[in-house]
Amino acid sequence: MKHYYTLILLFVVSLGFAQKKYSKSYFAKPMGIPVVVAGTFGELRSNHFHSGIDLKTQQKEGIPILAPANGYVFRIKVAQYGFGKVLYVKHPSGHTTVFAHLQRFAPKIQKYVKSIQYKKKSYYTGNLFPDEEKFPVKKGEIIGYSGDTGSSGGPHLHYEIRDSKTDRIINPLHFGLEVKDTRHPIIEKLMAFPLDSAARVNNSNLKSVIPIKKLENGKYVSERILANGTIGLGVSTFDRQDGAMNRNGIYSLEMHVNGQRVYYHDVETFSFAESKYINLLIDYDHYGKYKKRFQKTHRVSKNKLSLYENLVNEGRLTIEPFSSYNIEIIAKDFNGNASTLRIPIKGVAQNKIETQKDTTNYKITAANFNKFEQDGVSIAFPKKSFYHDCYLDFEVKDGIAKIHEPTIPLDKRFTLTFNTSHLTATEKQQVYIANVTKKKYPKHVSTKKKENKVYTNQKTLGSYTLKFDSIKPKISLINFADQQWITKNKTLKVKIKDEESGIKDFRGYIDNEWILMEYNHKKGILTYDFSDKKLVGSKHIFKIVVSDNVGNTETISKTFYRKP
Repeated sequence: MKHYYTLILLFVVSLGFAQKKYSKSYFAKPMGIPVVVAGTFGELRSNHFHSGIDLKTQQKEGIPILAPANGYVFRIKVAQYGFGKVLYVKHPSGHTTVFAHLQRFAPKIQKYVKSIQYKKKSYYTGNLFPDEEKFPVKKGEIIGYSGDTGSSGGPHLHYEIRDSKTDRIINPLHFGLEVKDTRHPIIEKLMAFPLDSAARVNNSNLKSVIPIKKLENGKYVSERILANGTIGLGVSTFDRQDGAMNRNGIYSLEMHVNGQRVYYHDVETFSFAESKYINLLIDYDHYGKYKKRFQKTHRVSKNKLSLYENLVNEGRLTIEPFSSYNIEIIAKDFNGNASTLRIPIKGVAQNKIETQKDTTNYKITAANFNKFEQDGVSIAFPKKSFYHDCYLDFEVKDGIAKIHEPTIPLDKRFTLTFNTSHLTATEKQQVYIANVTKKKYPKHVSTKKKENKVYTNQKTLGSYTLKFDSIKPKISLINFADQQWITKNKTLKVKIKDEESGIKDFRGYIDNEWILMEYNHKKGILTYDFSDKKLVGSKHIFKIVVSDNVGNTETISKTFYRKP
């Protein structure tokens, strides 16, 4: 009886949550141009769900960003990566709106931010929290301009709506932001997973991709699956809105067995703390090998996502011999356009298959601290770094530490340490750790140094090695030359580049006074705005100092002339 009442309570709570109402008129759209989506809320990204929607800005920067409701700016940040230039606005409704990748802020905010940058003598501000009275905004007021700063892949506005108390993110489309979408989601592929040692899919105990065929718009059918025991399914799917070709995420995914719904999740809302569990929603092993994401229609253990509603047996399918099952997986976008994949499954008698146990010398017990060493390299995993017990491949060969493949998700960072006692003093200065999982594209990773070792904290398995950087960064002038008159220039621009460990720091000066140089790391361009301060006299000395991640430093000093 107690179990019965618990089920009723859970049903009522989940029903109330699912039926939560959002005002469709409180927030206006954040730009005065047609709404075209480049990335949807909850879209599958690397190690996280997309926390907002990406709005196209007509392939250009400088589109005015409008406060969608009354409120005040409570947080500002300028960073090289991530959101770049970003504003956070709190509203009386109990919500916070976020505007990221901005080109610049509104003039009064821009002036305030620049004053902080000059005070810190740094382009990067960290988080700024102005008083509530400092920047009140009215609905429709310009608060900034769209751009391409941070980790943006092109000009657009990243827009979020959060619950101010809980910091949960809510799909902005629930607040009346209308996107034209008459297109059905695309279902590309189907995956079937044997979920225990006794389960079989098409006489195999290995997961397999099942061929599917498109029948008509929004209708698909798979080949018949012969199975036995407990299995799971997953699909590779995406959506496109009208007016754009971007492969965006879907809104909801559900599965029916013989007409009964057994699985459902949607991306109405989620918290940042749970976003990492995306690696348990998808088949992480397949993604690590092929960069293709399959969303599972069953929940695995350790998955703490709150996206799910009323799962039956966690979405797992128990296939009995000589029974037939009609499975339907339904992918929907926010506007309700649906695509259905019909999957016929026939239960068959179990065939005994000899299974090979996964075993190496490096067994991971997930609940414990695990540390292994080999040839001057150690790897240390804190407790509960892994979601499940497993075996790792670990070898050090030709100076490369191969720590399995990036096919097992981690919940925490591990420490990778290289012994450097055999290096000379110069080599110790020049050394850094690089990820060489992609051999053609070695990537510097944050490296910390002690007397006879270097180490890094990483969250991705793969191959790492020591590399050396003895080359200074390169600096080249863009819009002026040494000894040139540049009175008509509004800006001063230089390009900086480092071939090995990458740029770490830069400092610009005019007449020995620090100047703010805006950094576009994607183009490697530093820009100084002459309107920042009035120069005295006509002759000026521009100096710039650029350092890479191991401390190699290049300095140039040039003279320019400018009428006061």
